[in-house]
Amino acid sequence: GSSTDSDDDNERVDAAEEETDEDDHTFFDTRDILSSSSFRSNGSDLRTSSFSSDDEGTIADDSEDNIDPYVKSVGSNFPSIKRRKKLPDPVEREKSVSLWSMIKENIGKDLTKVCLPVYFNEPLSSLQKCFEDLEYSYLLDRAYEWGKRGNNLMRILNVAAFAVSGYSSTEGRICKPFNPLLGETYEADFPDKGVRFFSEKVSHHPMIVACHCQGTGWKLWGDSNLKSKFWGRSIQLDPVGVLTLEFDDGEVFKWSKVTTSIYNLILGKLYCDHYGTMRIEGNRDYSCKLKFKEQSIIDRNPHQVHGGVQDRNGKTVATLFGKWDESMHYANGDCSAKGKGQDSLSETHLLWKRSKPPKYSTRYNLTRFAITLNELTPGLKEKLPPTDSRLRPDQRYLENGEYEMANSEKLRLEQRQRQARNMQERGWKPRWFAKDKNSDSYRFIGGYWEAREQGKWDSYVLGHASTGPNHFRVAPTTR
Repeated sequence: GSSTDSDDDNERVDAAEEETDEDDHTFFDTRDILSSSSFRSNGSDLRTSSFSSDDEGTIADDSEDNIDPYVKSVGSNFPSIKRRKKLPDPVEREKSVSLWSMIKENIGKDLTKVCLPVYFNEPLSSLQKCFEDLEYSYLLDRAYEWGKRGNNLMRILNVAAFAVSGYSSTEGRICKPFNPLLGETYEADFPDKGVRFFSEKVSHHPMIVACHCQGTGWKLWGDSNLKSKFWGRSIQLDPVGVLTLEFDDGEVFKWSKVTTSIYNLILGKLYCDHYGTMRIEGNRDYSCKLKFKEQSIIDRNPHQVHGGVQDRNGKTVATLFGKWDESMHYANGDCSAKGKGQDSLSETHLLWKRSKPPKYSTRYNLTRFAITLNELTPGLKEKLPPTDSRLRPDQRYLENGEYEMANSEKLRLEQRQRQARNMQERGWKPRWFAKDKNSDSYRFIGGYWEAREQGKWDSYVLGHASTGPNHFRVAPTTR
């Protein structure tokens, strides 16, 4: 950018740094606000996922129609694709294994280095979990359209709602995703959502996965190094990495995820919580600060998220509030400055609402969207490279409920994975991502979808991967 742009950005950062953290401990009760007689939602209960047209989805409320009709219709022209609604019925009965008995010797250690039996996994890899954060990608489609219409405030409000929405799928999810092998990949070509997503494990130690997603008028990319510690009764997960969202008109937003902790590992019901401050930095008119409230033992209304949108002068022009497992709303102006009274939030607008749970529940508590992520739709297997997560035999066996085979395959692949450190030391490099010298982050270098179109995996992947443990035996068939 120009020197003028740089100076403007510095002024905005300075203004943001002048903010105090007094509001970090000021949480009006979201539940009270939404249930009060004075609450009046002028937002539209919009299409909340690609599944909203079926009988289990969240149906749009056409009676709340103050939103721009064109923005409201975004995504309506995406094709409808039939996807599965449940996992296969398990072949075997599941064993009962104590988590405490498995990890009590690892207090204080990095859990990415601790090998656990397959019984503590869910049938998804960390690469697929990255794509799960895009369940509500329609919010980015809407953000793009709002910006095209000159409403940059609505753009960042939708971006903020998207940044929160990715946490909604974690409620009730206590199983660990599979740790990808070095060079393992995952693709998601979802025309019904208007997105193409790709991810690859680019480093073993530290464990880093990189991803890139192309949407309608936007692209999102980032890499993630998850640092985890076990403290006896809880596990703390600290994400390291930055997500970058760029719209076709040049507006860019960057943010990092907040801390996640899993509690009651020994006694009581397992649950997770997300807490900390998320700052969404924009390169133009607005930035956003969101505070995820840490849940206390006696908290009767957990999972609250509050924040605000600031202009270039640091003035709060909109207030956001909600719960990361339910919905996000906004009100114009700085409502925190008006006190905790409900009147200050009587004019609120719905940005996002979580989709309904699946009709067929699983012990993994997967969402309807997550249930589709490991599916091999007709004709897909023939198009995939041999490094795709869907072809992992241990993960496929677990999905089928063949636990003994899943465990033996997981151990086999983990033994081969121990070669990965030596591979990195010998100069192994990821195939589809390269490290940016300026930011030290990984960027998608392209070529994957072209190789897929031509079916040239022998030259693009197998030849590259033949020296390492990042290709699988033929995976078991789907059921």
